[in-house]
Order: sequence, then structure tokens, then C-alpha cells
Amino acid sequence: MASGIGDAVRQLVQDRGISEDLVEKTIEELLLAAYKHRFGTADNAVVRFSDDGDEVYIFARKRIVKEVEDPVEEISLEEAVEYNEASEIGDELLIEINPRDFDRVSVQSAKQKAKQTLREIQKDTLYSEYIDKVGEMIIGYYQRERNGNIFVDLGKTEGILPKRYQSPREIYRPNDRIKAMIYEVNKAQSGLQIVLTRTHTDFVKRIFELEVPEVYDKTVEIFKIVREPGYRTKLAVFSNRDDVDPVGACVGMKGVRIQSIVRELEGEKIDVLKYEPDPQEFIKNALSPADVRTVVILDEAKRQALAVVDEGQLSLAIGKQGLNVRLANRLVDWNIDVKTEEQFAEMDIAVDTKRAVSALFGDIIEEEEEITDISELPGISERVVAVLKENGIELIETLLPMSAEDLVRIEGIGEEDAATIRSIIDESVEVIEEEDAGRVFTDGDTASESAAATGAETETVSEEESVEERAEEAYECPECGGAITVSMTSCPNCGVGLSFEFEDDDSEEEVAGEEA
Repeated sequence: MASGIGDAVRQLVQDRGISEDLVEKTIEELLLAAYKHRFGTADNAVVRFSDDGDEVYIFARKRIVKEVEDPVEEISLEEAVEYNEASEIGDELLIEINPRDFDRVSVQSAKQKAKQTLREIQKDTLYSEYIDKVGEMIIGYYQRERNGNIFVDLGKTEGILPKRYQSPREIYRPNDRIKAMIYEVNKAQSGLQIVLTRTHTDFVKRIFELEVPEVYDKTVEIFKIVREPGYRTKLAVFSNRDDVDPVGACVGMKGVRIQSIVRELEGEKIDVLKYEPDPQEFIKNALSPADVRTVVILDEAKRQALAVVDEGQLSLAIGKQGLNVRLANRLVDWNIDVKTEEQFAEMDIAVDTKRAVSALFGDIIEEEEEITDISELPGISERVVAVLKENGIELIETLLPMSAEDLVRIEGIGEEDAATIRSIIDESVEVIEEEDAGRVFTDGDTASESAAATGAETETVSEEESVEERAEEAYECPECGGAITVSMTSCPNCGVGLSFEFEDDDSEEEVAGEEA
């Protein structure tokens, strides 16, 4: 019988967090191990605890026989009667064994096994407790440091904060309070290993959940976080409610919330920006605090984009050692190139792309849209395009001189189709005669303005058209001042004979009067 064992059991439960049932089972195994070491077997050993748990007993179950062949498992009738007068041959008796009768070696062996069992139980218990806490915040205290790794007292056990998971800004001293996130829980030969981190992006997310109620209750959600520990963190947020500003909720009134988070991160810079489904707007936001004038998608398949900024914003957009744009790249998952307007103008990229950016800046006027293929004509049917293509007619310049009769002669083109084609050409196409002839523009574009800007002639007026226009113009009689025209040979008012002489188009007309 072992007295006072209940206190020892309760002490183990309190100190090591092991359940009482597991401790009692360990004590039972200890006694059975000692019994086996003493008697060679434990098959007939029975361990029982008192109802209050303060006492523990170990018994040897023995069978009553006439002649004893195995004293460990058998007992004679004469000896059995001493324990119980009603004993008979064939019965079994439980005979109490005093643990003090065990030899020293047996007890020592049992103790070692019990300690090992208790360690395994404690490891399994703590593992079950902490494995469910991976990703959660925990607070501990600086205990010691070895090879840059910090060991943190977590109460029941010890955690380790590896050097690679420490922010370069932070310096720790003994007994310092450390808030960290549980990153891994592993079973090792030396015991349970709880790995902590303060550099993971989820660590920042947990801090925002603690400091910003809207993030905790999912009113505001964090789309993505990227971080360069100790230097800068960028996180994109969005709101599930129209009346809640996601950025304002994270920053707090007068920046109270964000300042608290910055203090926890030892002064690390934090950019909170709004997530936008539109990649151009998202890239603009991601490059904050820089002010981006515009974003151009260079190659959507390769996810390449160009951000154009003012000269004074270039260094801010790129950041120290490229940190700002590098984090923006990771946040939006695009390859972002940052240029000023001057640098962009010197870039050898598609004309359409440059025109789009220039138009956004308001630096150029709308230019003509040049078309060459019949398929580009507005309102032309696919069937007609296919028929013309089969007959070798694909370009608008080939179609222009063809009359409706010429079109009808083409197999598959009816009179209605021919009329439609000519109508589309008359309404939508304007031919500009210039040095590089043959260019065709859609109606409504500023082709004439463009042609004039390049020094090309936009119209050619024939001499016959010039004479007809002059014939309709009114002139003044040199004698009486009456109204006359080029077709008159004499003034209808005063009767004076008239003759008209014209030099080139740019000179003034001369009108001479002759007396009849």
C-alpha cells in the first residue's frame, strides 16, 4: 500500500497539465513493472486505487492448490486458510503485496519507465492542445537566447522564436513580453517544439483582427498582405458593406488603430489600400503613397503593366532600393514598370499604347482611324465579305472604283447587296488625296485636320468647277455700281459693255467697263 499518493497525483495534474486518469494509469504501470521485475511476471498482478484516490494497492492473484509448483501464481490450502478461513482448493485469492518488499533495482527500473511514460503523456497532451492553435496569437516572456534563437516561456511549455522569424527592427531582453504567432508544432526527441514567428504575413493579419473590430467580424476583409519584415507592409482591403470605408476602418479615427499596429511592429511602415477588381485601379492603389497619373496594360497575358507618374513622384513610387514597387508587384501579381512621361515618350512600344496614354493626358487630339479591309467597314455583313473575298476583293481600295453594276456581276451579290455596299462606302468612307495616296478613313474622323497638319492637300478643285462658281458670284459695275455677273456682256443698269479677266485662283478678279 502506498499512502498519500493522491497528493502526488494532483500535483502532477496541476504542474504538467496531465489528466488524472493518465497519471493513475502511469502509477499502475509503474507498480506492475516493479512486480514483474521482482517476480518475473505481472500476469497475476492487480493494482487498485481507493475510492478517494489517496491510496494505491497491488495484489497477487493466486490459485489454491494441494501441492504448490509455482509459488508466484499458486498457494497451498493451509496458507490460504490463514488469509481466508473459507478457502477451498481451486479458489483464487488476492494477496496484497507491500511495494516496500520490492528490491531497489525493481523500483529504480519502474521509476525510469514511469518518468518516460509521463514525458510522452505530457508531450502528447501539449501537442493536442497546441496543434489546434497554429496560426493563433500567443503571449510569452523572453527566457533565454542561443545562437540568435529566442526561447519563450509560454507557461506550460516553452516556445522558440527562430532568428529567421524575428524582425530586424526588434531587440529583446530577458523577461520582455513577446507577442507572436504559433507557426509550427512538432514532436521532437527532446520534447515538444513550438515554433513562433513575428515575420509572417498572417501575424500582421492577426494583429489587425485584434485592433480592428470590422476585420474581426468580417465586415472588412483583407484581400492580400505582402511584407518586407521590419521595413514595409502593404495590405489590400475591401468592405462587405457599402456604408463602411475599409481603409478608414483600418486606419481608425485620427490614425489611432494603425498607430497601435505600427507600435506593435516596432515602427514598420504600413500601407493600407483599397482592393479594386480593375487591375489598372488596383495597380494605382498598390503604388501608394505615390500618386500615379495612369496605368497602361502592356501585355495582359504576361501581366505586364506600365505606371506613368510625374517626375517628382518617381522615387516615391519606386521606393528605397525598389521596395515600394517590388511589394506592389507581389500584391497585385503584375509586373509593374514605373516611368515618367518623358521616359515613356522615349520608349519603343506600340503606337496605339502611346496614343492611349497621351489621350489620357490630353496632350494630343483625336486622330483618324485608318482602315484597309472590307471586313472593317461598319454594317457590312459577313456573308458579303466572304463572297467578295472568294472573288479576290478584300481591300477597300479595290472596292472603291466599282459601281453597283460591277458589283451585281459578281456571283452571290444581288442588286440589294450592291446598293447596300455603295451606301456604306458613301456614308462611311472618305478618300484623302495626299502624298501617300490610297489611305481610307471612316466618316466622322478628323482626317482633313490630320492631312492639313502634315502639309498634304486635302482637296483638288478642277478648273471647270472654279468657272461655274465664278459664274454664280456677284460683282459690282465699275460705272454705276449695279450688280453684275460673269455671264453678262453689258450692265443691265447703265448699258456699259463688260469684259472679265481672271488670273490664277489666288489673285483678285479684274472687271473692265467699255462704252457701248
